[in-house]
Amino acid sequence: MKANFCNNCGHAVEHRVPEGDHLPRAICPSCEHVQYFNPRVIVGVIPEWEDGRVLMCRRNIEPRLGLWTFPAGFMELEETTAQGAAREAFEESQADVEVGELVAVINVPYVSQVYMVHRGRMRSAHHGVTPESSETRLMREDEIPWDEIAFPTVWHSLQYFFADRAAGREQIHTLSLERKPRDPRAQEISTGEPLTPS
Repeated sequence: MKANFCNNCGHAVEHRVPEGDHLPRAICPSCEHVQYFNPRVIVGVIPEWEDGRVLMCRRNIEPRLGLWTFPAGFMELEETTAQGAAREAFEESQADVEVGELVAVINVPYVSQVYMVHRGRMRSAHHGVTPESSETRLMREDEIPWDEIAFPTVWHSLQYFFADRAAGREQIHTLSLERKPRDPRAQEISTGEPLTPS
């Protein structure tokens, strides 16, 4: 990402390394404001209903239109990761979700994103389509369309969730996806705790 104008005063910026820094930044020669561009935080939740099924959404927007995910999206200012995950669940599926502890923290440096994925409990069985989701469905683990998952982060998070549930534990998994995969399930690009597709 590159800025051409100062977001403080509107003057054209210069791109150079500020004193004491190590990377080029957009610096305003008029007001001396320095613009920083930082990674985006994605918050998500795997909503579980009382019968053990989890809520999945078929994407109605690009990227990865028509593929499946759990509710997730960009974190907003002035909210916690749990609040953001609950908001995304409602916006994408109409579901009222009590957001619990983290399942996974996944670094995706090739798109400058960090995923914070939570466990969650649906307060009711209600869910439905939204502008962002063409279909919502409660699924058992064996019903998950693993070959139609929208993003590697979603695939890995679901694998961690189901493995933990089967083992009767809750823990936070960390993973770094080092470069864009050809296949969402590709393992050779990962560091941390990659899982092998079953």
